[in-house]
Amino acid sequence: MHSETHISARTDDHALEAVPESERQSWLQLSWSTAGIVTTLIQLFVGALITFVAGIRIGLLAGVFVAIVGALLGWGAGHIAFRTGLASTVLSRRHGLGTRGSALLALVFGFMITGFIALENALLYKGFLFYLGEPDTLGMRVAVYGGLSVAWILLTAFGFKLVARVSSLALIAFLAVLVYMMFDVIATSGQSWGAVMQFGAQLPADSLHALGADTNGGKFIFCVNVLIGSAGALALIDADLGRYAKSSRDIAIAAVIGNVFMDIVMVAVGGIVMYAGMDQLVAHYMKVGGMTEAAARTLAMQSPDSVAVAFIVFGGVLGTLLMVFAQSKAQVLNTYSASLSLTNLADVLFGWRPGRFTFVVLANVLACLMLVGSILSWFNSFITVLGVLTTCFAGIIIADYFFVKPKLGAAAPEDEEINWAGVATVVVGFALAHYVLNQIVPIEFFTSLVTSFVVYPVLRLGMLRRVKPAQI
Repeated sequence: MHSETHISARTDDHALEAVPESERQSWLQLSWSTAGIVTTLIQLFVGALITFVAGIRIGLLAGVFVAIVGALLGWGAGHIAFRTGLASTVLSRRHGLGTRGSALLALVFGFMITGFIALENALLYKGFLFYLGEPDTLGMRVAVYGGLSVAWILLTAFGFKLVARVSSLALIAFLAVLVYMMFDVIATSGQSWGAVMQFGAQLPADSLHALGADTNGGKFIFCVNVLIGSAGALALIDADLGRYAKSSRDIAIAAVIGNVFMDIVMVAVGGIVMYAGMDQLVAHYMKVGGMTEAAARTLAMQSPDSVAVAFIVFGGVLGTLLMVFAQSKAQVLNTYSASLSLTNLADVLFGWRPGRFTFVVLANVLACLMLVGSILSWFNSFITVLGVLTTCFAGIIIADYFFVKPKLGAAAPEDEEINWAGVATVVVGFALAHYVLNQIVPIEFFTSLVTSFVVYPVLRLGMLRRVKPAQI
């Protein structure tokens, strides 16, 4: 039996304090995590989605653009975490939001990562149902979701270091299966690589018009807005991992690798496999599910479940096992980041420090609750908004560290409860990006990021200059 003290000692790993130099890691060790957390079923589906809307070329062009932006944000946030040794939400206490103000970042980021846990669980569940040929029943949901949650809790609490050590093997094996699937699916489909690498939009014209993607510019904007949500989250995860970096260069390389895998590799593989294998997948749905061709094609093109099914159909038993293995490493990393956010949230709002193991459990309980009713559907529709918010947070932290604090020098206040300039910037940046300027600047994170770099320093320096004479 583990006492609560012993459990906390094994799982807290400096959740609320700086990571010591003795535990710092190289870029290679960090990169297995930054690449591992994004090589998932949901990212493959995102790749299929944007390439089916925009075509493979525009989809990859948007992926390259977002990868560059995401890598720069990840390097910036990761560098600050390397210098301070602090996780992203604790980092915002000193830079941008204040102690209690950091609850805003913890709430948004914690909600986002918990939603990713729920999404990946849902995809695994659908894959299990398909593989076992079982109906969707309450008993199956309790058994599968309960089993998955227990697995993530135990692996995060007691096997995190083991998962980190074997993540390299999991990533290599997963990528090997993806490469095999690509070659096999293309060969079976009878298409050439040249044809596959040139496919255009696959959705009907009316669907593209409804998405605002009926022009090349509209398609590019749609892809960027979809991809930026995960890029903003990855920038904050880079900070959670960057506190373990030996140098700024180490977290920079890890941030680049993570974004390349997420926005280029997974986009390309997701789009190619689903496009080249579409006829085989439709035929399988028709045979197994008794669907019409139109219904089967609609399901294969629009449902995230189709990615899990594709792994089972194209990858066989080995593909199914590696799908679960790959998801496991990502879910452990998601649980880790979610628990860090919840730890900070409970500490700054309630002064409650029960140990991070409690929040490892709580993150998975909340993920299960998100699977009830339409909460998960609502989360999916919220992804773009979360991308705007996370990039705004990352921008404020970077602006505070590199510009505002050096400008203030010794006059910079310490241990503020709430940095109102940071909180106001989040509100203003989000409102401008999502409501006021969204028709003029349809790539919403542009507005939120510029607001962070421009409005925050103006507000922060202006407020402190007004407050200082009054204190004197």
